[in-house]
Amino acid sequence: MKELDLLKKDWNKKDTEFPKLSYNDIYKIIHKKSSSIVKWIFIICIAELFFWSFLNFLIPDSYLDIYEKFHLKTFLFVTQAIHYIILFVFIYLFYRNFKAICVKDTTNKLMKSIIKTRKTVNYYVYYNIILYAIISIVFNISMFSQPDILVEVMNPSGADVDSQLFINIMLIVQIVTFFIICGLLWLYYRIIYGILLKKLTRNYKELESLEF
Repeated sequence: MKELDLLKKDWNKKDTEFPKLSYNDIYKIIHKKSSSIVKWIFIICIAELFFWSFLNFLIPDSYLDIYEKFHLKTFLFVTQAIHYIILFVFIYLFYRNFKAICVKDTTNKLMKSIIKTRKTVNYYVYYNIILYAIISIVFNISMFSQPDILVEVMNPSGADVDSQLFINIMLIVQIVTFFIICGLLWLYYRIIYGILLKKLTRNYKELESLEF
């Protein structure tokens, strides 16, 4: 929004080489930028849906059989079904936010739409990270509460190993992996959605300054 700052500085200057921009002109620029940002949020959300759906198709049946041994297959399918329903709800909300911003014709309404979009994005980010955390915790509690099956699954060759040491190492690996993936998810959403939200916040502040 640096260009807007420069335009506002020259707004009331009499002797300027640049064309005069009215309040409405600057509002239209902010409106267009906000609409474009929300559209990209909507597109990225849909792209994520297709990406994860594609990965699910690549998972071999043998991998799912592992969850069957821990009686987690039903839980996995139910969780996925609920996840897709909630994901479609978020897609609908992002689309509604995009359409709302496109038709807003007053500064106050546009500012409210920006706030609503920011809240929706934050909820979406929190939802994805919390969902991963819940699924991971449930899976690990179930697996580590059945150590004999866990050793059998993770040691299919039947090699002679110290079961307790093996379980302890697996537990440490799972805990480290859990925090790494949570961190990567947070970093991904921080970068992708954080950049877009930062631009929306900038637009909001510009609209606030126009109001006074």
